Amino acid sequence: MTALLSVEGLSKTFGGLKAIVDVDLHVAKGEICSVIGPNGAGKTTLFNIISGVLRPTSGRLVFDGIDLTRVKPWRFAAAGIGRTFQNLALFKHGTAVENILTGRHTHLKSTVLDAVIHFGRTRREEIAARRRVEEIIEFLEIEHIRDAVVGTLSYGQQKRVELARALASEPKLLLLDEMVSGMNQEETEDIARFVLDIRDEFGITVVMVEHDMRIVMDISDRVHVLNFGRKIAEGSPDAIRTNAEVASAYLGGHGTRRAGSAAMEAGAHVGH
Repeated sequence: MTALLSVEGLSKTFGGLKAIVDVDLHVAKGEICSVIGPNGAGKTTLFNIISGVLRPTSGRLVFDGIDLTRVKPWRFAAAGIGRTFQNLALFKHGTAVENILTGRHTHLKSTVLDAVIHFGRTRREEIAARRRVEEIIEFLEIEHIRDAVVGTLSYGQQKRVELARALASEPKLLLLDEMVSGMNQEETEDIARFVLDIRDEFGITVVMVEHDMRIVMDISDRVHVLNFGRKIAEGSPDAIRTNAEVASAYLGGHGTRRAGSAAMEAGAHVGH
């Protein structure tokens, strides 16, 4: 399969702290991949580099044939990379639909003059944007909260609004950062279903940083494991579940393969 994302020898240091060390990671088009690891493994730092929030100290980041290593941060979204955040980044005083519409900004080509007269291209773009947003609202089953102020919504509902906003940008690659954190079992199962449908119906490649091992093992095609900033394993969920080095990383070096597998199956909560 063709690689949509290639991370090659990526490293990131903060002063004397080595957050990411010589990481290689390849994601094929149409895959659902997960990045897991214990506290301080470097998962969020890796995501921040892939989404343009941080620049790497060394290494290359190639997305859809474009070297993004030295590209301006705003170009990452324009290139087709969408993201949700563990800490919600919504406009709490706006409605759900208003928040989702902000995800369309990379597709707007109107000039200031076009916007002032609100005719022609501006009008067509607005109609197209609203049509697409309504399709996403229906897809994520949030019609009943489309006009609700985001700050009044439950945490799980706000998570869906943020996912909708990311989808509104029509990404080729969707980065989901701790998407099911704080959700109950029913909400988690809904998100798992949506992620599969996002890949199957929209053709969007998905990479998740996730602490809930149930969703990781259930829907991932491939899992990448980080520990202390280095990648220690890569493979199918079944291969990762029985990997002794992964079990040791999660259990502080005192676990066996069986213990590591049991911890993952129980949905071990592992943060950044």
